[in-house]
Amino acid sequence: MPGIVPHRHCIVCGKAIEPDQTFCSEECKKAWDKERKRQRNFTIFMFLMFLGLLFILMFSAPR
Repeated sequence: MPGIVPHRHCIVCGKAIEPDQTFCSEECKKAWDKERKRQRNFTIFMFLMFLGLLFILMFSAPR
């Protein structure tokens, strides 16, 4: 019974790839980059919403 050939799996689609690669194709790399950008934008949006809420609460409290 032969051994398993050293390999990794594409982090997007799961296909077997060479051990020194991260993606199996340019399409998977583009999909990964698009998702990372979407997540970064969402994080920035949530942080700004938090700051806005904090600002409203700080300056609308009765004195």
